[in-house]
Amino acid sequence: MSEQTNWTRGGLHFSDVTVDVPFDHFGRAEGAASAGVNLPQTLTVFARIIAAEAASRKPYLVYLQGGPGVEAPRPVTPVSPGSWLARALEEFQVVMLDQRGTGRSNPIGSVDGAITGLETVGEDPAAIAEALSFFRADSIVEDAEILRGHLGADSWSLLGQSFGGFTTLRYVSANASSLREVYFTGGLPAIGLDPVEVYGRTWEGMIRKSEQHYRTFPGDREKMRRLVDLASVGEGIALPGGARATGERIRLLGHFLGASDGPEKLHYLLDLDPASAAFRHDLAASLPFSGRNPLYAVIHESCWADGTVTNWAARRAMPDAVREDPTLLAGEHAGPESLHEDPELTPFAEVADLVAERSWPSLYDVDALQAAEVRGAAAVYFEDAYVPVEYSLATAEHLSGVTPWVTNEYEHNGLRADGYRVLDRLIGLARG
Repeated sequence: MSEQTNWTRGGLHFSDVTVDVPFDHFGRAEGAASAGVNLPQTLTVFARIIAAEAASRKPYLVYLQGGPGVEAPRPVTPVSPGSWLARALEEFQVVMLDQRGTGRSNPIGSVDGAITGLETVGEDPAAIAEALSFFRADSIVEDAEILRGHLGADSWSLLGQSFGGFTTLRYVSANASSLREVYFTGGLPAIGLDPVEVYGRTWEGMIRKSEQHYRTFPGDREKMRRLVDLASVGEGIALPGGARATGERIRLLGHFLGASDGPEKLHYLLDLDPASAAFRHDLAASLPFSGRNPLYAVIHESCWADGTVTNWAARRAMPDAVREDPTLLAGEHAGPESLHEDPELTPFAEVADLVAERSWPSLYDVDALQAAEVRGAAAVYFEDAYVPVEYSLATAEHLSGVTPWVTNEYEHNGLRADGYRVLDRLIGLARG
């Protein structure tokens, strides 16, 4: 079944499209059924197509959002002239795809302590963990292929931000013939490595960024130390909605340092009185793993699992220097504390432990990547807090048609900070 609704706003033309897709694209559900797990047969995937003209005949560019577990952006009009969307609309129709489990694509969440979006699976944590194994990049790519066929496109192009780049790489590996151009922004992942090795490098980067922040804002180190001390008393700092934050969760405020405007945001947060309502609300909004997008916490590490087990790799990779100094901050280093300290994530706590124990299949076929003739370009951020530059460049070696652009002008949020220029540069590099 499929549905489409067309509407116009601010000079742009929108088509909201939903298609039904198989829950299992790979025949793995039979094993789950034999183990007594009742997986859904189908789910619904949503995409919003944006064009600058009515009945546009421009080719499609699919935007693949970072995450995992986060829906596509909801653009407003007028579109900012400095945004990547403004540049894309000059020559593409843009497909904003809600990846499965997010937005309007069978969203996964929790309400009143019960997990929603997987009702047919039941309440057994092992069954839910099995179901969530179908929400990785491999399934997202096959969903997109069904959408492409529904739209009648022989091929289309991709723009992958962060995890969206990981999904783009899987697309090249599995369905290169469907692609015209591919653009990566902070999203060329390591291939075949133990996630502990990758997280070890990201911890080194976060140590550097932490020290750099305290040189810029010398008073923030003592403020952070006092905040961690406060969070270490009893059950931690009480947050709106019944959540709380202990010391390890406070450390996750370092995710601010992965964005160009993040150091100021962290400084302004630490400027607030920890006893004030403003601080506690802002702290709750600043923590990266929350009930708003639970998949981001529950299956986050699986995006690095290319034929490996994760087993809370970020925590296992934490250097002794970080364990001993609570002012050295974390970035995208998911850990079990977020799932135990947020009531909306608590229903997923046991599920996440089971997901961490899972042995994941490989995502990328190096021979297929090397054989692919897809042209494109990749923004590789030299100071990227989340995707180490050396692994991105090693992966780029397998993509003969993709030109890397290594730059220290931007942090991981380059596409958001200066999107028109970043995408324009990538299009120019891809086309020579």
